[in-house]
Amino acid sequence: MEFTWIYNHQTPRKLRAALRMYGVSSSLLKVAIYHGGKMKINGEDKWAVDQVHYQDKITLILPPEVANNNVDISNEPIDIIYEDRDFLIMNKPAGVATVPAHNVEVADSLVNRVRGYYKQQNYENQVTHVATRLDRDTSGIVIFPKHRFAHAVLDTQLKKHLVKKNYLALIHGTVPAQHGYIDAPIKRDADSFVKRMVGKGGKASVTEYWCAKSNPQASLVKIRLHTGRTHQIRVHFAALGFPLIGDRMYGKDSKIIARQALHCYWVKFYSPFQGKNIIVSAPLPKDFQHAVNYYIGS
Repeated sequence: MEFTWIYNHQTPRKLRAALRMYGVSSSLLKVAIYHGGKMKINGEDKWAVDQVHYQDKITLILPPEVANNNVDISNEPIDIIYEDRDFLIMNKPAGVATVPAHNVEVADSLVNRVRGYYKQQNYENQVTHVATRLDRDTSGIVIFPKHRFAHAVLDTQLKKHLVKKNYLALIHGTVPAQHGYIDAPIKRDADSFVKRMVGKGGKASVTEYWCAKSNPQASLVKIRLHTGRTHQIRVHFAALGFPLIGDRMYGKDSKIIARQALHCYWVKFYSPFQGKNIIVSAPLPKDFQHAVNYYIGS
């Protein structure tokens, strides 16, 4: 896979330094140098220490990524809401895990489905990089970078909290404010391998929310995560005494919806390959909309 830039800086630099200015990490440089890739200046093969000058065309060529045969292929369909050369974004249904679980008879996570899709499309890169995840019973937007460079770019943005993700949640009771922040550290529950809890010594966790609709029975809230802890939304609202409807782990079952009423409906991030923000949205699934209609009304 080939990536090209025009070097628009007056100061000459070594090729490796110039490439770093465009987001090329040290690990990607090692791939280009030692594992079958190439670096070029104005179409000619060059070394990392060669000089780049104003208006030079610099090129990074990365070798094809071979699939891991330990990852099973699933031919189940995926709901694609955006795709370009660098990113595949889909709307995950509730009940499907993002990544494969251990000791399951049939591996049918999104990773398995994406691997099947890549094989069907005969893409050059067959590795299924996953950048964002959702719990099995949470629906909504999940991003798969289509190559190692895109994965590195998005991972950097995630660490700097530059990827914006909005959720909708249906919670028990009347939300305590029209707009608020939940700033409470989250740690692992000592009595459970999976469950999390608010408590001292946990990792800093911040959830911002807005009330969209409410009545004494339930509230529909729009949420933006400012940190990305495991089960963060579910833990924070349960700690306030407003667990998500249908959340068996942190609340109780619902006869109306068979999973926690949580949906990632909007995501925004920057693609340096396209030179623009990528903004995607995913509509509420039917089970979530049915729960909203039942608890709050249309």
